[in-house]
Amino acid sequence: MRVTKMHGLGNDYVYLMPSAERDWPELSRRVSDRHFGVGSDGLILALPSAVADMRMRMFNADGSEAEMCGNGIRCVVKFALEEGLVDAAKESVTVETLAGIKTLQVFRENGVVTAARVDMGPPSFDPAALPANVEGPGPVIDLPVTVDGMDLRLTLVSVGNPHAIHYIDHDPVSFPLERIGPQVENHPLFPRRVNFQVVQVVDRGHVKHRVWERGSGITLASGTSATAVAAASRLRGFTGDRVVDSLPGGDLVLEWDGKGSVFMTGPATRVFDAEWLEA
Repeated sequence: MRVTKMHGLGNDYVYLMPSAERDWPELSRRVSDRHFGVGSDGLILALPSAVADMRMRMFNADGSEAEMCGNGIRCVVKFALEEGLVDAAKESVTVETLAGIKTLQVFRENGVVTAARVDMGPPSFDPAALPANVEGPGPVIDLPVTVDGMDLRLTLVSVGNPHAIHYIDHDPVSFPLERIGPQVENHPLFPRRVNFQVVQVVDRGHVKHRVWERGSGITLASGTSATAVAAASRLRGFTGDRVVDSLPGGDLVLEWDGKGSVFMTGPATRVFDAEWLEA
């Protein structure tokens, strides 16, 4: 089976166009293994769609299927254009996802797709959209939660998948994400688990954040996380309409005017193609 490794700011996935149905959660667990497989944060399928230019299915490293992936969707569009699933000349591509249809504007250098701007849709601050076991319609900001002796103040955002954001006053690199992240992900507040972000606001146009991604653990970047962080930061008055989000893997640019869709711009990189040999 031919597979392709791609990444957006180090948030890496294995991509393929299926010729037959199979156990995708099991395959995702196997190819994601960084010692016995290809090594990735998960598996992404590029598929035909009856309602958009193409359809994306995305599986985390643990085999769970996610609604959306901001870095993955940029890469899957590049993959679909280069593999002929979508007309290679298109400048705008629509993608069917479990979080709805997303529209991407692609950018090329010397004829090669290098980046994309994604309409991520409008954020929701209603805890029922995550879902979260919190009373009231929201928005939920500064929700007190104690995890492993650490007091957190969470802001809850859904951008098609669930996010819980904790703001700190120092560089996130020193935050014990490997210890706190899995406990927030699996906290009883979140019946379908949650993505957890720890964020430092540098100034009104710049934030830094690290993410514990539901089903994958610590990743170098997350487009949906950056989208949630941009929306939450603007809602709380920390940032303006445009913000650069510096993640361990690099920078994403987010735009949100406080209403309607959040727009995310970032790179898409093809690493290699290979043949996956069944054991």
